[in-house]
Amino acid sequence: MKLHVINTGFFKLDGGAMFGVVPKSLWQRTNPADENNLCTWAMRCLLVEEGDRLVLIDNGIGNKQSAKFFSHYYLHGDDSLSGSLKKAGFNESDITDNFLTHLHFDHCGGGVKYKEGSDELEMVFKNAQYWSNQDHWEWATIPNAREKASFLKENILPIQESGQLGFLDLEKPELFSGFGFFTADGHTDKQMIPKIQYKGKTIIFAADLLPSVGHIPIPYVMGYDTRPLLTLKEKQAFLEEAAEKEYILFLEHDAVNECCTVKMTEKGVRLDQTFSLSEI
Repeated sequence: MKLHVINTGFFKLDGGAMFGVVPKSLWQRTNPADENNLCTWAMRCLLVEEGDRLVLIDNGIGNKQSAKFFSHYYLHGDDSLSGSLKKAGFNESDITDNFLTHLHFDHCGGGVKYKEGSDELEMVFKNAQYWSNQDHWEWATIPNAREKASFLKENILPIQESGQLGFLDLEKPELFSGFGFFTADGHTDKQMIPKIQYKGKTIIFAADLLPSVGHIPIPYVMGYDTRPLLTLKEKQAFLEEAAEKEYILFLEHDAVNECCTVKMTEKGVRLDQTFSLSEI
C-alpha cells in the first residue's frame, strides 16, 4: 500500500463556529484568527494506492459554486485537486473509488463539475465508484434546517444520477482488507471515519470528528455539530483509544499539521507529536 497527501487548497471559517462554546482567548492559541475572526483551514484529502485500486478519501470543495458563495469562504493557496493528483503521478480518470466521509460541501464538492462551456454537471472521476452509506445519504438528501446550507444538491444528486453511487454496509465496515471504517454521529449522521493499516500502524482519517490539533481537548467541539453532546462522548472514546493504541491521526482540516499522535496525561488526552505523512 502507498499513501499520498492530496491538498486541495485552504478556506476560512469563523473561529467561534469552529470551537463552539470555547472562548476565543483559548482557541486562538492554536488557531489564530484574522481581523474578521476567521481562521484558515485545510481541505486535505488522502489517496490510497492498493493493488489495482486507487481510493481517494473526500475531494475538497470544488469550483462550481457562485462567486457569492465562495466569497463567504475565502478560498486561497496554490493547491488544487487536479494539481495534487498530478504531483502524485495520477489524474482524475485513474481514481477507482471515492470514499466520502460525509456530504458537506467542503468534503464532496470536488467530485462533480460543470462540463466545459456548459451548465450541465458531470462526474470528475468518470471511472470511480463514489461511496457513501444509505443512512447518511438519506440524511443529506432530505436535510434538516441546520445542515441544509452544507448539503448542496448539485454536489450530491449527480452522483446517484450518474450510476456511480455505492452504499457501504455499516454492519461490515470495510472497503477492502486493510481499509476499514467506523461511524460517528455527533457532527452529522453516520459520518464514516476511515481506519487504514499501513506499515504496521493504524492511520485514522479523522475528518470532522477531529478537525485539527486545536480540537483535541474534549470540550472543543464545533458549533456546526448537530449533536454536540454526542460528539463529546464519541471524541473522548476515540481519543482515549487512539492514545492507548498509538493511532496516527491524519488531519483533514488542520492548516499546519498533516498528522499527529495523542497521549494520556493527568488532564486527559493531549497532543503528543505532529509530523508529515512522509515521515511515517
